[in-house]
Amino acid sequence: MLFERPGGGEKAVLVHVDFGNELEREDPEEFVQLVTSAGGDPVCFIRGQRRQPQPRYFIGKGKLDEIAAAVEEHCADLVLFNHALSPGQERNLEAVLKCRVLDRTGLILDIFALRARTHEGKLQVELAQLEHLSSRLIRGWTHLERQKGGIGMRGPGETQLESDRRMVRDRIKSLHARLDKVRRHRALSRRARTRAELPSVSLVGYTNAGKSTLFNRFTGADAYAADQLFATLDPTLRRVELADIGPAIFADTVGFIRHLPHKLVESFRATLEEAIEADLLVHVIDCASDERSEQRKQVYDVLRDIGADSTPVLEVYNKVDLTGMAPRIDRDDTGKITRVWLSALSGEGLDLLGSALSELLATDLIEKHIRLSPEQGGLRSRFYALSAVTDEQFNDDGSAELTLRLPRADFVREMRRAGLG
Repeated sequence: MLFERPGGGEKAVLVHVDFGNELEREDPEEFVQLVTSAGGDPVCFIRGQRRQPQPRYFIGKGKLDEIAAAVEEHCADLVLFNHALSPGQERNLEAVLKCRVLDRTGLILDIFALRARTHEGKLQVELAQLEHLSSRLIRGWTHLERQKGGIGMRGPGETQLESDRRMVRDRIKSLHARLDKVRRHRALSRRARTRAELPSVSLVGYTNAGKSTLFNRFTGADAYAADQLFATLDPTLRRVELADIGPAIFADTVGFIRHLPHKLVESFRATLEEAIEADLLVHVIDCASDERSEQRKQVYDVLRDIGADSTPVLEVYNKVDLTGMAPRIDRDDTGKITRVWLSALSGEGLDLLGSALSELLATDLIEKHIRLSPEQGGLRSRFYALSAVTDEQFNDDGSAELTLRLPRADFVREMRRAGLG
């Protein structure tokens, strides 16, 4: 670490305060899941109510005394708040509680650090951590002398603090440069897929909705999947075959969560660009969750933040095996598919998902019957290369009767290329 912090442990006192504002409300049950996902052992859950946060400690004096007593009783090494704390509030709380204090953002960052497996994922996590911690560097040097500024008047605390801040700024700059290279590499890969005219589908959804399980079931991949928050951080891409479409690219992406820290969204933009650039988003929703409506809203909020709100979306309601419902497809008044209900765990309804994807991605498919002379063998070969020929018959004069099924844009392009458009 770049600065000293109180030693951390796994025994944690959890704190949640209700402020009466539904828009800013955090979910206590989700908070416990976050803590256990980070490897914490909740020994006490303290709840309270306030109209607004107290500027110095976030909570009132009475609640602060209650937390201090719980820390002493349970020998806790860590106090976790289900809220965003300012650097000053964290510092003041640590001084009183004599243990490490972490807010919701710091907890999520810790889980991300635990889950990151690829080099890119680790870079993104480190960037988010440094940007979050840069304003908190001061806490590690309060034990050193600090004098007023001015030439010859700087104490050792200020000297060390400025040195650390400079190191953090340099490291952040380096990480941005390296992630820019990752972003450019991803852009090149997407352009190559675009040139190959492979449609792309990205799975998005609230964390622990079952995206990775669905991804593995549908693609035959072995991406890490677990019943825990943020099991997936690094995007995984697989090529699959869809009926009437042919090859397509599937991408599994990081899960979203309510009030996802802005810095985290920025740091993971290279990963989230798989969702931004997709031809179709598959929004996986846990239909067995009591919070599914709120979770659904949170996902659309993040999609809007990253600029992916204009991409077509297919909603997949997962975990029907937990509700007793049968797999099905829902359509709107115009007959367009809007939802698929399935179970990724049992595999029920996966065939419905395949049919829905084929239908949605093939909205501009056309069927044509054309006759090509022997001299037009090049055009015939290109139609075969596009997997567009569904039937072919030869005539006595050597001409070929082709039945085609392909995107209209491909047909127009090839006919113009052959001088027939």
